Amino acid sequence: MIRIAIIGGMGSGKSFISKLFGCPVFNADNEVKYIYKKSRKCFNKLKKKLPKFIKTFPIKKEELISAINSNKRNLRLISSIVHPLVRESMKKFIKKNKNRKLVILDIPLLIENKLNEKKDIIVFIQSKNSKVLQRIKKRPFFNRKLIKNLKENQVILSKKKKLANYIINNNYSLHIMKKKINIIKKEILNERNSS
Repeated sequence: MIRIAIIGGMGSGKSFISKLFGCPVFNADNEVKYIYKKSRKCFNKLKKKLPKFIKTFPIKKEELISAINSNKRNLRLISSIVHPLVRESMKKFIKKNKNRKLVILDIPLLIENKLNEKKDIIVFIQSKNSKVLQRIKKRPFFNRKLIKNLKENQVILSKKKKLANYIINNNYSLHIMKKKINIIKKEILNERNSS
């Protein structure tokens, strides 16, 4: 199994690109949403650590946002509770798809949380600032302060870019992006098959 890790800045279009590969995708953001909605264990831990903010189950995004905006350190605290649960889900996903040729790991904090392995193929997605802002503004709970806090939590993008095996400019139409991804997919499979 070849693991393809999709990384890049916020709003660069990582999830969009991940789907274009046409392989099983582990989407960490979706997993986090699921944990907030379904995991009592997560709720109890967060409520214990942040009783002033976390009051209701399922966990509300507004409560998390106000905790992060009131103190930057709360983001680290929330992450320390949520990330181990995401890691567990990722292990299950890898196990379930162990017979597939390719799997996609769409994990924004893959590098920061040391979830990557030496053999992973790292694909860095970049996009024009205007397009990034357009995408971010469409999100529910768009909030400049929150975005600033989240951005500070990611390894500087130029460092991430240096780790990449492939760099994709996500500034083109769906038709062109599909072609680009198919070329990269073939290259990856050929390279691994010949080594």
